[in-house]
Amino acid sequence: MIGKAGEILRAGGLVAFPTETVYGLGGDALNAQSSQKIYAAKGRPSDNPLIVHIYRMEDLAPIVREIPQKAEALAKAFWPGPLTMIFEKSERVPLTTTGGLTTVAVRMPSDAIAAAMIKAAGGYVAAPSANTSGRPSPTVAKYVEEDLSGKIEMILDGGQVCIGLESTIVDLTVDPPMILRPGAITKEMLSEVVGEVSVDQTILRSDSGQAPKAPGMKYRHYAPKGDLTIIEGDRGKVCARIEALSKEAMERGLKVGIIGTDETVGNYHATSVKSAGNRADESTIAKELYRILREFDDEGMDVMYSESFDDGGIGAAIMNRLLKAAGHHIERL
Repeated sequence: MIGKAGEILRAGGLVAFPTETVYGLGGDALNAQSSQKIYAAKGRPSDNPLIVHIYRMEDLAPIVREIPQKAEALAKAFWPGPLTMIFEKSERVPLTTTGGLTTVAVRMPSDAIAAAMIKAAGGYVAAPSANTSGRPSPTVAKYVEEDLSGKIEMILDGGQVCIGLESTIVDLTVDPPMILRPGAITKEMLSEVVGEVSVDQTILRSDSGQAPKAPGMKYRHYAPKGDLTIIEGDRGKVCARIEALSKEAMERGLKVGIIGTDETVGNYHATSVKSAGNRADESTIAKELYRILREFDDEGMDVMYSESFDDGGIGAAIMNRLLKAAGHHIERL
């Protein structure tokens, strides 16, 4: 299967594949036509950059103008893994792949299937998440098939991914390095390696008129079909407010989904109540979030309510995705 996937990619076709973060939709990163096919299959805006995936460190230098010392340190600490770094691109990378930008986002996934496929494909695979643009990213292959069946040549099924949220993106073309998308590699982890790290202020803002330097910055992402609202505040008040909103919506004949945690799901009554995990280990919440949003779509939920989460560590990534999924519709108590 890996060999066949490599053949398809080298011939300009598209293959969906698992990574440790979410499933990716791969094409030849150095082939402009392949990148155009990715945009078309996803219905993705062509100014939304793609991430180039490599499987070994020596393949970085040919596609970037320089590798800053801090990038070398971060690669040593976190590659292979869920970290994407942005560099000034070399002429080998077509502008189609980078969304028209002179920078390129690069990642080295730790998933064994992904690494073997990238090697079989020639070393450079451009890949956004393997979903229809704007939908929750797929963490299992069945949702890839739901969105992309008939639009791509192959889906490699590697089971459920282990992290569940997209990679952290850090811009290394500025100093200090700047986080453009939070993920499992947290600001605290990055700072331990390279010192000061800043955070782009558009991450938690509703919108920005600037061109996106990284996937997910400009457009509404990760969104379920129904309306999602985040309720933020004291936990007791949040539970009471969500329960009241759920009751009101169901009385109007709507199907209601609630995202709680192991600690709170017993407080809720709705059409569908799901625990995202345990607040003592927010990595469990990251892993289950997209699955829950997809299941709410499967179940036909009209409205959904979610508790908010801490904004430290991986909680920053969870809230970033939730806010985008909700179109920044948040009620603060």
